[in-house]
Amino acid sequence: MSRLSRLLPPAWRRGLSAARERLLSRSLRAAADEQGLAALAARLASVAEVTGQYTTMTMDSEFLRLKVRAQHAFQVDLALGALPEDGGTVADIGDSSGTHTLYLKALAPERRLRFLSVNLDAQAVAKVQAKGLEAKRCRAEDLHREGVKADVFLLFETLEHLSDPFVFLHRLSRTGCRRLALSVPYLRRSRVGLHHIRQGLAGPVTAERVHLLELCPEDWRLVFRHAGWKAERDRVYLQYPLRSALRATKAVWASWDFEGFYGAVLTPDPSWSSQYQDWPA
Repeated sequence: MSRLSRLLPPAWRRGLSAARERLLSRSLRAAADEQGLAALAARLASVAEVTGQYTTMTMDSEFLRLKVRAQHAFQVDLALGALPEDGGTVADIGDSSGTHTLYLKALAPERRLRFLSVNLDAQAVAKVQAKGLEAKRCRAEDLHREGVKADVFLLFETLEHLSDPFVFLHRLSRTGCRRLALSVPYLRRSRVGLHHIRQGLAGPVTAERVHLLELCPEDWRLVFRHAGWKAERDRVYLQYPLRSALRATKAVWASWDFEGFYGAVLTPDPSWSSQYQDWPA
């Protein structure tokens, strides 16, 4: 919420918020249709609900659920292209609800996959386990110490929360996995996050609510190569359409949330990481 809007009467603020949500909902639907994600998003809606997707916030409006579902369709499309055909283990790092596991079990039942959710938050782990799914409480950065191994790692909207994504990605590349599918917020220019400090919002914060590095795709690709990976494929999902008057919502998305998300499927490649001589043990 902008400083100006905070000066408005509560009823006006609610009205402006409702109008914005109606406009952005139209943008999301048009964007999903234009980018070939609408059918998958509809399929996902029949598999799992997303109201309790996060520990620290509730998807308590149709707009928020629509936003998350479209984002999930983008992520699941990436994941489906990364899953092994011949069985194996898929570990979802930073999973807060088990939703992606339910999606992938429903969409690829023939692949005989074992799914493991990993999260530092005890509530998130309990939420996943309550659905009858396997989960482990562990810091993402400590996976190597905990002996967590997988054929495919999923890392959706998590990398930007980590204190040292370079070392984390390098250690992950050396676990013997086949692929890593990930997504991060899409920005045209890289920046440091820490938005609670920018806005002067004092008080306790958790890793789930704090972005540290928010990089553009070009810079993320450099990070991947340095840390021992190469991009098998990557893609940008925009929350607004390009071939519609609703393209004008680009400015609203950029100021209120993000224009979209950048996703990639990576495979281990030590070509550049092996040249760096000072990786920590």
